[in-house]
Amino acid sequence: MTESLVKEYYTASVRKEWRRLVRDPYHRLEFDTTLHYLEKYLPKTGLILDAGGGPGRYTVELASRGYDMILLDVTPANLAFAKRRIRKFKLKPRVRNVIEGSIVDLSRIEDNTFDAVICLGGPLSHIVDAEKRDKAIRELIRVAKPGAPVCVSVMSRLSLLVVELILFQEEIGMPHFKQIRDTGSYDGAHGFTACHFFLPEEFREAFSNKGVTIHEMVGLEGISSNHRRKLNQLAKNESLYKTWLETHLQTCTHPAIVGTSEHMLIVTTKK
Repeated sequence: MTESLVKEYYTASVRKEWRRLVRDPYHRLEFDTTLHYLEKYLPKTGLILDAGGGPGRYTVELASRGYDMILLDVTPANLAFAKRRIRKFKLKPRVRNVIEGSIVDLSRIEDNTFDAVICLGGPLSHIVDAEKRDKAIRELIRVAKPGAPVCVSVMSRLSLLVVELILFQEEIGMPHFKQIRDTGSYDGAHGFTACHFFLPEEFREAFSNKGVTIHEMVGLEGISSNHRRKLNQLAKNESLYKTWLETHLQTCTHPAIVGTSEHMLIVTTKK
């Protein structure tokens, strides 16, 4: 049921999702911060799995940088759109395959296949069942080569509670608010699709004892989280914005910031 809700939601918002990470400076912060850490940890060359990669924003970006890519996503409309973008940017030689499938079951892929595995923007958050989330994490790690980075980002529970205060106060009295607050899980009945929102300690624990070394956890929007209008306003001043981005990168791994950021990234390598 959850997978069908996710497919339905993203089928209706393919172009919106493609534009989301570059639509304004605030949203670009998630994209650019993720790329900053990918640049830090990815090998110089190699084959990367973009698992749950949606319409292919990261596949296109990394292929354009010379990586060989495989894109996997559960929503056919996303994959059809991604194929058009790959052709448009003449990246077909770099994108070896575009596969329909779920991160919960990568059984068609052999162990130790990829030089890096990325699962970015929240695909893991859309696995609401805890056992299936655990299986998805194990699958992402299984298909990575020993020593390969496995980088995953999810949506934050604490940030969502702040969003409810700022934008949707009427929902604080509804049953789903307490469900999200207490469990992190949301059934998709009020606007957004089915989702599990993580606490930072829960996110770290999910990758513990799974054969990876955890290097960093990152708040991708960092101290700018939920201040979209102010950040976009600041971005008009190039000098001030440069200083702010430096400040962002200096603070985005602070534990207090990771948990309250809209999206959290964990950077690991397979042992």
